Amino acid sequence: MSLALREAMLGFKRAPVLSALSVTTIAFSLFAFGLFSLVALNIRNTLRNVESRVEIRAFLVDSTPPESIAAAMGDIGVYTEVARVEYVTPEQALERARKELGEFNDVFEAGVLPGSIDVRLRDGFRDPNTVKQIADRIKVYTFIDDVRFGEEWVKKLYSIRNVATAAGIILGLAFAAVAIIVIGATIRMAVMARSREISIMRLVGATDGFIRRPFLIEGFVKGVLGGAMALALTYVASSLISRYFIQTEFFGVRLALLGLLGGAIIGVVGSAVSVGRQIRRVQ
Repeated sequence: MSLALREAMLGFKRAPVLSALSVTTIAFSLFAFGLFSLVALNIRNTLRNVESRVEIRAFLVDSTPPESIAAAMGDIGVYTEVARVEYVTPEQALERARKELGEFNDVFEAGVLPGSIDVRLRDGFRDPNTVKQIADRIKVYTFIDDVRFGEEWVKKLYSIRNVATAAGIILGLAFAAVAIIVIGATIRMAVMARSREISIMRLVGATDGFIRRPFLIEGFVKGVLGGAMALALTYVASSLISRYFIQTEFFGVRLALLGLLGGAIIGVVGSAVSVGRQIRRVQ
């Protein structure tokens, strides 16, 4: 293993320009994929923040006994899909309406708005069918005058999320495929530049594993370096966008490590395929 590692490092010294080209190509290929992933991540987070505002509002009949309201809230609160249940008095509803719709402040008078039970749903239970089912269950209480949850708005939001998810998967796979093709071609050039060395090693009886090992280590190192460079470029792009255009969220530690791992895997696979072809040619 130490011999293979030393040979891999010598490979960098023998062809520094080609090695730098390989690392740079890996970096920019992964950088393009990283930019797309960054956009997809921020779109997903934005939709998730909007989804968190989905709630069911059950308006109460005037003079509903507090005991009935408390009992209903207790029943609704134990639903698996429900995250929080809150009682809004008529006074609180009036204050909220005046705050949210300040231009219509004169329209709202005391006693105009009824009290309500506001229901927030857990993450994963905000699709149109689930929201409607919960709303229908709440309607059975005789003191519930009306139940609203912005049905059309919830359906549109869910459709946008589905379209964004599908588009993200398709485009992400396309970007990844292009990156793999470009990186594979670059690594193949580096291996072909050392074809004479591979031929000599093969002729003197070196095993396929012995020949491959230094190239795999070299591909791993190039992949990690390219992944790290791509991550740095993506971070700079994210910072510039946040500073001059719109606030963005960067990858977490887990996603960043996955990016480095992806670069390493691409480097190893590209080297393995390229070396394998060269060995078959010698045979």
